[in-house]
Amino acid sequence: MARIKGVDIPNNKRIEISLTYIYGIGRSLSNTILKDAKVDINKKTGDLSNDELTRIREQIDKYTIEGDLRREINMNIKTKMEINSYQGTRHKKGLPVRGQRTNRNARTRKGKGKVVANKKK
Repeated sequence: MARIKGVDIPNNKRIEISLTYIYGIGRSLSNTILKDAKVDINKKTGDLSNDELTRIREQIDKYTIEGDLRREINMNIKTKMEINSYQGTRHKKGLPVRGQRTNRNARTRKGKGKVVANKKK
């Protein structure tokens, strides 16, 4: 297995797909990196030479990915929570942040449904 930025990349898949195992790299960024590194997109990861791997690593170093990206995103969320912006308060309450409705869905953010006692009539 090739190792890039501390992530094991599968050998049996195309390099275009294998790079997406790194946090912060999707299909389009993967294609851009491979084009700049002059590596064939359809090549399997196991078939890459050391020279090609080093060229890919050099291209990946130009982007913010993995631990740095996670840290940056968490810092942005903490900043929003500190300044009490709308999104920050939604993060604090554990509710959807981007304007989704909550009266019938949002179970992913809100968690398991809370049981309400049955009222006598």
